[in-house]
Amino acid sequence: MATKSRSAPTRPIKTRRDYTGATAVARRLSAESERDSAAEVRLQSLLRELDRYDLQEEEADGQDSSDEYGYVGPRRRWSDDAYGAE
Repeated sequence: MATKSRSAPTRPIKTRRDYTGATAVARRLSAESERDSAAEVRLQSLLRELDRYDLQEEEADGQDSSDEYGYVGPRRRWSDDAYGAE
């Protein structure tokens, strides 16, 4: 088994699949009653990455421009302006 460096024990979480896997590992590590220091460092790193991913998801959700003006109807297409102009 390859050992990971202490400075970066986990890789960045970029997808929902990564998030799901990291969550499962974090739950498993947190359920262990006696963790060695390497497992504790990995758990803390996983939790930091999970928090980062959550923040990115919240920011991405907040960038929805359809809600910007309170309009919830369908968006206009560029071709709507030309309809009937013939």
